[in-house]
Amino acid sequence: MHLPTVRLFLEVAEAGSLSKVALRRQTVQSHISRQITDFEAQCGGPLFRRTGRGVVLTEHGVRVASRLRVWLNDTEHLMEEMRLDSSQVMGEVRLGILPSSAHPLVTRLFQRLQAQHPGIRLNITEGQGVVLDTLLDSGALDLAILFRFQPPSSAEEKLLCVVHTYLVSPPGAALTAEPTVEFARLDGLRLVLPRRPSHWRNALDETARSLGFRLESVAEADSLTVQRELVAHTPGLYSILGPFTVVADLQAGRLQASKLVGPDLCRHVTLALPKQGKLTPACRVVAAAIEELVASWGHQLTEPPISEPDVPDRLASGR
Repeated sequence: MHLPTVRLFLEVAEAGSLSKVALRRQTVQSHISRQITDFEAQCGGPLFRRTGRGVVLTEHGVRVASRLRVWLNDTEHLMEEMRLDSSQVMGEVRLGILPSSAHPLVTRLFQRLQAQHPGIRLNITEGQGVVLDTLLDSGALDLAILFRFQPPSSAEEKLLCVVHTYLVSPPGAALTAEPTVEFARLDGLRLVLPRRPSHWRNALDETARSLGFRLESVAEADSLTVQRELVAHTPGLYSILGPFTVVADLQAGRLQASKLVGPDLCRHVTLALPKQGKLTPACRVVAAAIEELVASWGHQLTEPPISEPDVPDRLASGR
């Protein structure tokens, strides 16, 4: 069905005159008449009856006009919806995240996208840095939030924030009662550590070796939840975690933490982009939303916490 011809037919039916429509459209009457004649042939018979004053619809024409008005209205609504869709960013974005960035960052990201860009679908992969790096390089991920030990030096990665490292214990432990604790004091501690292979585990082991001792791992777990729960329920057990991982437990009084120094083990949280290929519009929207969220939280992976007496400011801010 030719949309302009349908509009012309209905316009003639409303005007009741070929000449009026020709004048309105600034064309000759014969041009309008020829189009109507062709349309009548497509519809199987005469749609108009010529009179001395113009044209009137035949019975067939009345039925055709009635149905075409509904069709035209539906078609125009559909076209408007398609125009609106064309202005919306749509598509799937495959995002790789570390377990510690799952909440609140990804939660708030999803809520923002649902409100502002409902046509974007997140496909989220959670894994360790080595795995996410491999998936990003292979093209299986579009974006990834990663930890690096050095600031990003290429256009493929953007710095989101810098986080420090904390020794975490059950409440009441003397070692974590002070604001800071020397890394050397981890010598002989019973620790739950991340499993190998892990860049972070390697960095912890190397730091200990540089200070002349080995970390005593009595349990290993990739899950940060498992690490926290083991420490919270086991007197004398410690873990080494980032601030955003334990803020809620500190607020609840389930854990205690002190910043590790000598050396200060800081990590750079980066948004990694694919090394080859261009970002889709949906990927660009998601990348910008991640950067905006982290910046709005003071360049941290957690929202600014509600101030509470038992949550040290040094840890709540991640500094």
